[in-house]
Amino acid sequence: MDAEAQESFREFVANRSSALLKTAVLLSGGDRHAAEDLLQNALIKAAGRWHRIDEPEAYVRQILYRQQVSRWRLKWPRRELSVAEPPEASPDADALSAAELRVVMRGALARLTARQRTVLVLRYFEDLPEADVARLLGCSVGTVRSTTHRSLARLRALAPELAALGRGDGAQPRSRDFSPVEVRP
Repeated sequence: MDAEAQESFREFVANRSSALLKTAVLLSGGDRHAAEDLLQNALIKAAGRWHRIDEPEAYVRQILYRQQVSRWRLKWPRRELSVAEPPEASPDADALSAAELRVVMRGALARLTARQRTVLVLRYFEDLPEADVARLLGCSVGTVRSTTHRSLARLRALAPELAALGRGDGAQPRSRDFSPVEVRP
């Protein structure tokens, strides 16, 4: 890699690594260490072909998705995710509710299979159409649809408290800007 390409790669990593890490964390079920490994491996692969890449972010994201697919195909044993408890009292009840919802959502996503989690992240976090998800994962659109349906149903079963956290006074649904999945009671 020449000096100009090296500088371009460093600039890309400095500017886009935090956004790519967020995607990697979601793909890895909230395991930040696994996400960092996933991103690091993707960046290493991208660095080797840097001079041939037209759209670096799309290229690295595709590497992330494919590596995650490879990981869940290996059927590694699942690791338990430990998270800190949110504080009991908060001056801002809405902020606490949002934090609780994020903790519950992360825990529920971590309890899904890697395949289910990957499909939900691609569909709802990355906002990709079913056809693009199918192309990225190397499966049919019908498989994406059925996996999405089963994943959402399992997410609702794993975390029924999401429905309770999603409502303010029990009457009106609250905003779910921070939630990539629609949760129904």
